[in-house]
Amino acid sequence: MLVGYTYDPMYARHDMGEGHPECPERVLAIDAHLRSVGLLEQLACFDAKPASREDVLRAHEPTYVDRVFTLAPRAGHTQQLDADTAMNESTLPAALTAAGAAIAAVDHVLDGSFIRAFCNVRPPGHHAESNRAMGFCIFNSIAIAARYACSVRGLERVAIVDWDVHHGNGTEEILAGDAHVFMVHSFQSPLYPYSGMEALGDNTCNIPLAPYSDGATLRQRWINEAIPALEAFDPELILISAGFDAHRDDPLAQLKWTEQDYAWATEQLHQLSLRSAAQGRIVSLLEGGYNLKALALSVEAHIRGLIADHH
Repeated sequence: MLVGYTYDPMYARHDMGEGHPECPERVLAIDAHLRSVGLLEQLACFDAKPASREDVLRAHEPTYVDRVFTLAPRAGHTQQLDADTAMNESTLPAALTAAGAAIAAVDHVLDGSFIRAFCNVRPPGHHAESNRAMGFCIFNSIAIAARYACSVRGLERVAIVDWDVHHGNGTEEILAGDAHVFMVHSFQSPLYPYSGMEALGDNTCNIPLAPYSDGATLRQRWINEAIPALEAFDPELILISAGFDAHRDDPLAQLKWTEQDYAWATEQLHQLSLRSAAQGRIVSLLEGGYNLKALALSVEAHIRGLIADHH
């Protein structure tokens, strides 16, 4: 069964300035690495069109969306949205296309064009709240995709698993209490954005991990907490906020994961998707990951886990 892959050169044109960790080279490094190891030719490449305003409004307040559109700069200018998040002339099209990629992946997977998909997108989305940009994120692509899957495609139960090293505060804020969505967040704590210790709704399983803890800790916590909670929810679709910044070589955090841990986490969700109502359906979106080599190798391990035949 084919696995889908989407990338657009627009993502590399979004640039927040020299020395910014969330740099264009991230998506370029992933794409080049997948090509060099021969994985790209095993994937079903698909294009995405930008998300519509209506799509974005499923997760964001109209006043916020209007503000982003109004502030979007002309060529040669940048605009700060928060201390860590800036826009150039390509940011708005990139952010809309990233959300559109998540929606297109959901459509393809639900229509059976392929069973799983990885979206090599930026800017990331999981810190963006309903009414503000935060932490490199402008529109919350995964929340938009979850709402789309439920309200447009008619799903009753969508799971979101966020293994980025930073807590997906925006996703949780937008979707807290939504009975159609169940969220698992595993993240380093304490660490930016210093949230997630108290779940905002009963549809959330938060798993804070101590700095310097490794893949063994991750595995134990997932087996004891995340997997049983997801199995009880019995999702019809699994969405992954796939940040790769829990890697031991990442400069922005202190967890000690390796590529093998991402392979293991992917396999767990793959297996769970096969024995649940999801029937194998997974859509994964790139979030963080700031050491280019570790990022590319971790994404490779993740995609190999999505391709693997577990039947």
